[in-house]
Amino acid sequence: MNNTTQQIVNKAWNFAHVLRDDGLSYMAYTEQITFLLFLKMADELTKPPYNRKPIVPPELGWRSLLERDGDELEVHYRHILEELGKRPGMLGAIFKKARQEIQNPSTLRRLIVDLIDTEKWSSMQADVKGDIYEGLLAKSAAESPKGAGQYFTPRELIKAIVDCVRPEPGDTVCDPACGTGGFLLGAHDFVINTHGKDLDPDQKKHLKKGFVQGWELVPNTARLCVMNLYLHGIDADPCPVRSGVDSLASHPGQHFSLVLTNPPFGKKSSIAIVNEEGDLEKEDTAYERQDFWTTTKNKQLNFLQHVKSLLKINGRCAIVLPDNVLFEGGADQHALHIEDQSTQAGRPGRFRRLLQPQEPPPPQTDLDRRQPRRPLAVLRVRRNHQTRQSQPGHFLAA
Repeated sequence: MNNTTQQIVNKAWNFAHVLRDDGLSYMAYTEQITFLLFLKMADELTKPPYNRKPIVPPELGWRSLLERDGDELEVHYRHILEELGKRPGMLGAIFKKARQEIQNPSTLRRLIVDLIDTEKWSSMQADVKGDIYEGLLAKSAAESPKGAGQYFTPRELIKAIVDCVRPEPGDTVCDPACGTGGFLLGAHDFVINTHGKDLDPDQKKHLKKGFVQGWELVPNTARLCVMNLYLHGIDADPCPVRSGVDSLASHPGQHFSLVLTNPPFGKKSSIAIVNEEGDLEKEDTAYERQDFWTTTKNKQLNFLQHVKSLLKINGRCAIVLPDNVLFEGGADQHALHIEDQSTQAGRPGRFRRLLQPQEPPPPQTDLDRRQPRRPLAVLRVRRNHQTRQSQPGHFLAA
């Protein structure tokens, strides 16, 4: 995070303290500021040098907020959230069930005029919305004994992985634990920066409508992911991000040419099973899926099986996992079983370590610094239908 971005994030934190005195929690403030930042950045994109078509109707846009004050501003802001939540596609997904939490009109006015309107957010190199979101999440974790329960992939690691796998314009990219959309945006930006001048109309349409898809269990995090995608020119209907969905629960019925993901860490999975009457029948610690080659309580192995099931023939995946995921507590036997079963199906997988685990990237937020350092392996998984003989999975240090 550069000095300019850090100053703006610190400024946002100071506003968080003001709103805290008004009874608004850090997480509620985070949600409100992401709504306002989205409206401001959407307005900026209609001006030079971007000159894009408005993605928010002018009567519901940023300028309409600046023109109002007092109770009229508070009423109009609530109206904006309600009306945009009714829109189809990604815009409606961003504002779905959005509520106006800032009850003091003068505080809302200060937030709009003094914090957000003074900056040119779209011209900043970093994802400032993401920085503020993660920073405020860290503060929320500090005040809660349970913490925030989320971890965000450092941007340097995302860039390194995307540079390794080199997405192509014709790829379909998936992240089953997409968070705020770092991998999806990284893949999209890589294609734009590498092939932008050579893209034909069909490829440009694919990048906008069908290039990325993601799943995110936490609704507020998924909302920020959709915002990021929408502001980067991705406009798909239905929304490409599934919110509040446990991606491990079932196969989505689609396959992808590229999967990029940093799944949540933890040794055990849990899933609630509900019967036909709607009652909780039991809570299991293992996912029983017909397309998994082994049933295990190990969350990382479950994600490894899941991402491999998502791949097309000749598809590839880069996944961040603890370095000992295949060799802890007999897990290596599960991995070899996965590999053998895949090979017998004519779809052998090949595992390669892309980055050395001894030197994980430095932490990027206060939340990262409070978490213990852990070994890291970034594995590349590839399906190749041309190889027919059974070969166990193997690792090569990059």
